[in-house]
Amino acid sequence: MPKTIYLDNAATTMMSREVLDAMMPYLTEKYGNPSSIHSFGAESNAACEDARKKIAKFINAKDNEIYFTSGGSESDNWAIKSVAYMKKDKGKHIITSGIEHHAVMETCEFLARDGFEITSVGVDENGIIKLDELRKAIRPDTILITVMYANNEIGTIQPIREIGEIARSSGIIFHTDAVQAFGHIPIDVEKDNIDLLSASAHKVHGPKGVGLLYIRNTIKLTPLIHGGPHERKRRAGTLNVPGIVGFGKATELARESMKDASKITEKRNYLIDRILKEIPYSRLNGDRDRRLPGNANISFMYIEGESMLMLVDMKGIAASTGSACASGSLDPSHVLLAIGLPHETAHGSLRMTLSEHTTKEELDYTVETLKGVVDRLRSMSPLYEDAMKENKEV
Repeated sequence: MPKTIYLDNAATTMMSREVLDAMMPYLTEKYGNPSSIHSFGAESNAACEDARKKIAKFINAKDNEIYFTSGGSESDNWAIKSVAYMKKDKGKHIITSGIEHHAVMETCEFLARDGFEITSVGVDENGIIKLDELRKAIRPDTILITVMYANNEIGTIQPIREIGEIARSSGIIFHTDAVQAFGHIPIDVEKDNIDLLSASAHKVHGPKGVGLLYIRNTIKLTPLIHGGPHERKRRAGTLNVPGIVGFGKATELARESMKDASKITEKRNYLIDRILKEIPYSRLNGDRDRRLPGNANISFMYIEGESMLMLVDMKGIAASTGSACASGSLDPSHVLLAIGLPHETAHGSLRMTLSEHTTKEELDYTVETLKGVVDRLRSMSPLYEDAMKENKEV
């Protein structure tokens, strides 16, 4: 293939030309501070409010429930830490799942070191949270449930509406990290019983460095960043006007592209089916149907994922072994371990995430390349050699 095949859209997406065009005026001639009272400032402020309206409508929220941040990690930190310290007199117990993004996991670990108690609810073999276990974990001192909308590694979509109902019926605040779900599957904060929601622009062909936290009006969340009166005194700091404008435009485009999500799903299934059929000792991670449209996470037994990743990269394919935020770690994915994979199988996994720009020809090339790479690595694997001698899988 003449160009790099990009199959790492869960890590970040290419910013669309329409988004860049919408941002450019606010990077050049329309540079006013939106907090200023002169016309330059008013023009920037109006652009931010227009983006806020678009995003609020997209998830069925009110305009004044959308707060702009620097991205998903800040939004997760803000939601979880603020609820924890705001509600600590009522209780110090937080419930989460065993497959959360590191922005949630490490925030909960931080709170645990500060005296909070964290309960991590298990998931089934497809990565879907065990609702009965969640119900049993609730205590009188439980103040927050935080469960991601869809998993960033295996693409599994959680039963968010049911989780929200459980939280609401128990008087517990419910936060969801929707960074992977926003713009890819429908979200309705009212029907889903969501109190707090995190999202990020760069996952939907928008700019990096801008995200949001949806805060239901009934929740008086304390600021994470103190300073000026920005964002209705909830989040200090001069607004990233070009980024916010880009986020609004990306959301507008996502509304249209979601109408054709079945096309991405069809290509995803084509990729999965070819791999499972043509490469022995491979398995799909995550639910076969209840998954994000563009996510294909495959484990290849008897090989090591980092080596596979480097070899496919040399062949012009950009993919991932898991979360981009954990790419420097040599430990197996906590998500794959949580769904029951043994360490050696979890180590041999590849996450391929498609976009609407991915072509069938690119997927064909990917499968043919993987066949050669997997064969090469298995030919050097003592595990594979032993398994073939014993004629059984490890």
